Amino acid sequence: MKKFYSSLKYLLLLSLAGILLWFSFKGVNWLDFLNGIKDANYWWILASMTISILAFFIRAVRGRMIMQTLGKPVKLRDSWDGVNIGYLTNFAAPRAGELARCGVIAKKSGIPVESVVGSVVLERSIDLLSLIILVILVVFLSWEQFGTFINKEILGALPGKFSSNLILVASVIILAFAIFIYIVFKYRERHPIFKKIVKITKGLFDGLVSGFRMKQKWLFILLTIILWTCYWLMSLTTIYAFPKVSFLGATDALFLMVVGSLGWLIPVQGGIGAFHLVTTLALAHVYGISQTTGIVFATISHESQALTMIICGTLSLVSFSLSKRKKEVVK
Repeated sequence: MKKFYSSLKYLLLLSLAGILLWFSFKGVNWLDFLNGIKDANYWWILASMTISILAFFIRAVRGRMIMQTLGKPVKLRDSWDGVNIGYLTNFAAPRAGELARCGVIAKKSGIPVESVVGSVVLERSIDLLSLIILVILVVFLSWEQFGTFINKEILGALPGKFSSNLILVASVIILAFAIFIYIVFKYRERHPIFKKIVKITKGLFDGLVSGFRMKQKWLFILLTIILWTCYWLMSLTTIYAFPKVSFLGATDALFLMVVGSLGWLIPVQGGIGAFHLVTTLALAHVYGISQTTGIVFATISHESQALTMIICGTLSLVSFSLSKRKKEVVK
């Protein structure tokens, strides 16, 4: 039954990706689309892909810095493999990539998986905070242009009643969660399952606070800045690849990077459809760029990054499998 529900969930999310992709391509002039694909400067796309590999490496270094505080050494190669296998897994099962990453690192380092999960949650929380700061920065730099888009297309799309109901539902969920945590901790000695939940929670908490034990906090912050600079450069180099959008500048690249990040966050396989739709809509509503030009930009931008993730992920998966087999032979 569990396998059935997992398969059903996978098919539903895949269907959602297909629907979003259909909406993205609906009404596209296919001749113009193919010409747009042909006219792109793929040297700039190659530059973007190269920068993305650098971003993967920085993420691996940064993740290792947090995990090193958990009491056992973590090899950079294992952190690198974990990052890449995580990205690859997201193309099969949305949001499962981080769990796969944690599994790889826990297996190779011997750190309890719940502690690794906690450290990754901390890392992703920092990324979320960074993204929020960037959204504020983008709006501040060009409020007249981007602020109108956010007010009209995002905030304006939420009816007042829906927003109120959302706040009420969120409050009830938070209260129910707090009551559940209280019951679990109060009766943890009476029920084995509660004891297991407490153990996992403590492991997660240990991972979350691991960042505060880092000796090189400023290096971590610097790497975070470099990481998001890489993402911005990936967006900028992709803009340069397309003659019809090459008039966009550095601030526009920052805006498209933020929009693209939101597209990758939507829980569908590898951001397929979601990235295409939000990027095309942003280009159309903010810059007045045609749907066909927008979808050409979104398609090559997404597929080039997806190809990089798949290549790096496959190589890391092979590396991980071989090292695992070698370890079993030694035993």
